[in-house]
Amino acid sequence: MAKLVPFNRRNPIRQVGGFEDFYNMLDDFFNEPISTGRNLRHDTFKLDIEEKDNEYVIEAELPGVKKEEINLELKDGRLCISIEREENEEIKEKNYLHKERRYSSMSRSIYLGDTKEEEINAKLEDGVLCIKVPKKEEIEGTKSIPIE
Repeated sequence: MAKLVPFNRRNPIRQVGGFEDFYNMLDDFFNEPISTGRNLRHDTFKLDIEEKDNEYVIEAELPGVKKEEINLELKDGRLCISIEREENEEIKEKNYLHKERRYSSMSRSIYLGDTKEEEINAKLEDGVLCIKVPKKEEIEGTKSIPIE
C-alpha cells in the first residue's frame, strides 16, 4: 500500500537523499503477509496406512521417484520413509545453454511398535511404494511370577 501514496505527499523523514529505495524495500517487507514459501501439503507425500490382522500395509505415492532415491529405516518400532532427489535439467539450443538444478528431500515417520523386522518387504511400482510390515505375535495369557 505504500506505493499507492500520491507522489506529492512525501514523508519529510524519507527525503534524505538516496534512501527512497531502501524505505520502499522496508515497506514491502513489513507490509507483506509473512510466508515461508513452503506448504506442508505440497512438501510431503501422501501416505496410506492399513492395519490388518497380521501386518501393516503402507502405501506412499511417489510419482517420478526412483527406488535409488528412497531410503527406508526401521528403528525402535518407527518406520521412516525418506526421499532425496537431485534433478539437473540441461537444454541446448543454438548457442544458448539453459541449466537448472533442483534438490528436494522429504520424509515421513510412522510408529508401528513391535514388528518382524527381517520379514519387511517393499516394492515400488507405478509411482506407488508399497511396504508390508508383519506384526509380532502378541503374547497372550498371564504369567505368574513367584516372589522370594
